[in-house]
Amino acid sequence: MNRDSNGYTFLFATLMVLVVASALAFTASSLKGLQAENVRKEKMQNILATIGIETDRDQAEGLYKKYIVEELALTHTGAVDTQSEAFKIQLNGELKKPVEAQRFPLYVADVEGKKYYVVPLRGAGLWDAIWGYLALKEDKNTIQGAVFDHKGETAGLGAEITQKWFQERFVDEKIMDQNGQLVGINVSKTNNDPTNSDKDDHEIDAISGATITGDGVTAMIAERLAHYLPYFSKEETPLALNN
Repeated sequence: MNRDSNGYTFLFATLMVLVVASALAFTASSLKGLQAENVRKEKMQNILATIGIETDRDQAEGLYKKYIVEELALTHTGAVDTQSEAFKIQLNGELKKPVEAQRFPLYVADVEGKKYYVVPLRGAGLWDAIWGYLALKEDKNTIQGAVFDHKGETAGLGAEITQKWFQERFVDEKIMDQNGQLVGINVSKTNNDPTNSDKDDHEIDAISGATITGDGVTAMIAERLAHYLPYFSKEETPLALNN
């Protein structure tokens, strides 16, 4: 075939596309298992981070097994669904179901005799999904720690929810009011406590220029936590509202 012909050029380009596509497909397939394993361990890292256990990916599974003593899949009534594996539940899929059909994962941790409840979160930011984990102390009212992430928030603005300085503002905040009603945490640009010393006001400072993302975090926390109240109310330890 004449190498200077259009036919040769077209054939050569077609073959190169097929070769490159095959190579990319093979690489993606080969890495799929590794990627899934990395996601699994990163999830463990995030859960552990909310209870104050910082670790790298290699150590995550060992520490997770040490400190996470229960994985529960709850129904909307607070019952435990023993047929569902909590760790495998994907909230992006659950949120598309009617609430009666959803399952709500809960991770119970024990750290040196102290009990914590880790609640997975998922909601909407400015551009796309936001998610995270929130750990409550044994009183089921006081926040032990929080971790947030996002899919497409603006760098330097909404994406700041992933920063430690923002997440640390949630520590020791209360999610219930004095009457035992869930109020969550308001990410507010009108917060009257800029030093974050008042842990009973249910507010933290918003990120400048990221009002919609902050509102998304506020709504996400309140909406997700509400589904765990039926289970918490069944627990033997009463809600301690004034700790």
